[in-house]
Amino acid sequence: MKHIQNGMNSPAVRWRRWNRKGWSAFASMRRSVSIGVLAVGMSILMLRTEGAQAQPADTSAVMKTLEILEVGVTGSQTAPTRNAQSFTPLFDRSMQAAAPVQTLEAVLRLAPSVDIRERGAKGMQADISVRGGSFDQTMILLNGIDFTDARTGHQSHALPVDLDCVSGIELIDGVPGVGAYAGAVNIRTTPLYPAYLRFEGSGGQYGYAYANLSGALTPGRFSLFGAASYRRSDGYRHNTDFANTNAYVRATCDGGRAGFFDFQAGLQQRAFGSNGFYAAYNPEQWERTATALTSLRWEKHAGRFAFGASASYRRNADRYDWKRGTALNRHRTDNAGARLWADADWTGGTTTLGGDWGYNHIFSTNLGEKLPQPHGDYTHATERHTGNLWLRHAKRWRKFDVAASGGVSWTPYGTSALWNLSGGWRPTEELRFGVGAWQSMRLPTFTDLYYSSPAQINNLDLTPEKAVTYNVKASYMKDYWSISAQGYYRAGRDIIDWVWRPEMGDDGKGRWHSEQASRLATFGAEATAAYSLPQGFLRRVSFTYGYVTTDRNTEIIARSAMDFMRHKAVLSVGTHFLRRVSLTLTGSFYDRNGSYTYYPVVNDSSVSEVRDFEPYFLLDGRLQWEKGWCRLYADVTNITDTRYCDMGGIPLPGIWCTGGVVVTFGK
Repeated sequence: MKHIQNGMNSPAVRWRRWNRKGWSAFASMRRSVSIGVLAVGMSILMLRTEGAQAQPADTSAVMKTLEILEVGVTGSQTAPTRNAQSFTPLFDRSMQAAAPVQTLEAVLRLAPSVDIRERGAKGMQADISVRGGSFDQTMILLNGIDFTDARTGHQSHALPVDLDCVSGIELIDGVPGVGAYAGAVNIRTTPLYPAYLRFEGSGGQYGYAYANLSGALTPGRFSLFGAASYRRSDGYRHNTDFANTNAYVRATCDGGRAGFFDFQAGLQQRAFGSNGFYAAYNPEQWERTATALTSLRWEKHAGRFAFGASASYRRNADRYDWKRGTALNRHRTDNAGARLWADADWTGGTTTLGGDWGYNHIFSTNLGEKLPQPHGDYTHATERHTGNLWLRHAKRWRKFDVAASGGVSWTPYGTSALWNLSGGWRPTEELRFGVGAWQSMRLPTFTDLYYSSPAQINNLDLTPEKAVTYNVKASYMKDYWSISAQGYYRAGRDIIDWVWRPEMGDDGKGRWHSEQASRLATFGAEATAAYSLPQGFLRRVSFTYGYVTTDRNTEIIARSAMDFMRHKAVLSVGTHFLRRVSLTLTGSFYDRNGSYTYYPVVNDSSVSEVRDFEPYFLLDGRLQWEKGWCRLYADVTNITDTRYCDMGGIPLPGIWCTGGVVVTFGK
């Protein structure tokens, strides 16, 4: 590994494993520090530096070289998940801050593991799928807390955080039990600096405007971080206008003997025109959503032992208009969760015992059981409880590491096994090989079970989807290079999807029926390579590639399970010139499998044709100038003005130019 020097000739020190002592050693150290492999679930929540800038460390097993002169650290272990696997990085703020991206969805679109399917601009409505799975098969975490929406995966990504709050995003591999059938996307928020105030304002085509105010304070053992923003547009075509408001706060406190406390809360309001979003022939749809979430985590260390607990709550309200101004469906979901765990370090390794509980409730105008009396606007409701209990053990010695977890999951559908196995070998400091296998499952959403319409028939007999996944990976980091590759195979059964049944239509044209009659085998491969330099004209070059293919065992017409992203390739180049000017260009190629129904006549579903998804190429760029507390930038997305769609028949924006200013005090 290359050790970056800043006028320091002292030798580097490497921590190979965190202990549970105090962090006072950092406070007086004036030398280059290289932090090695961290255990799964570890994160540094705040780094305070004087005289040098230190970048926040990634969660889990990432190797970084940090340049630290004088450091104070508030650190803690995140609540352990049920897995014994590592993670796949999707975004790193320190490496990709200059990329031409403005939203979480734009960041994830570039990751080879993730398939982002947007219906509108700037992430107003988007589905997050990973490694050939569907949006309902993806768990969404915010700082390790599960905030997945039980009604539908359409709403899981609606989190009240902007990109400036996000320090990193990773795909946590191999979470067994209820929830993460295909994977879990964890979004981490940390402030840019220990104490600062930041304002960002931007505007551009289609009446686009964005304003964001964020900042942090770090007095002693307490830290407070907050952000609020507003984003709006008149829309790039008829009825695609939107308005989005976010507010988010996170506070941490090292209470000494009382333990470490981590609190977060957020609010989001969205309203957007939904031209063709859920029925491609109807241009007058409209939607409004409101999300409120909060969580509290506590952890206490006592010698070789650690204890922790967390509790969380999320409420999501949604109004959908088939014709704008006239409400058709209303929903309100309440999702609560709690987790307890304890672990112990001993000569045989680290052993963890833990459990979690989840509660999902919905009020709706059409989902759930009919209420004896209406509850406000709602006429239906239902609820369910889930739970997981697990025992995990990990051991590392010399160049090898192994881990395993096992337990049981309880759901309304009975009990299921919960297990995970992983291992790694590091022949040199720069090179690592890993293997893993795990079981996963996901419950039917309330939409899967209860949704019915003139075109769809619900199915109350659905049961959980289940899968076993196998994974192999390799990574290499040396000097300015980082290279990784991995392959995976997932054997899924009882796959839930909307299936076309001609015999079910009253008019002889058929209807979609929620079913799970098929098995689905998914194979994928991913590769990444990056070259980064701290100085010079060429600062960063990165290339990523992802490939997915599936094999369904039955000949059925399914709505979504076969519409996966077959090929994705992204090349990003960052340059720096004229002392303070940088230019970053990102070119991405997408090839989606499957086909969709196209409606050439507005408001007429009787005329249609089947079209295959066409491959497309996008080119985005950011030019920026920065000096001290001020930064100016200009973004151009889809420079080639490519015509494309992620969902059938819903065109996404062509070329879109925006510009903005960022002012930061106290950095």
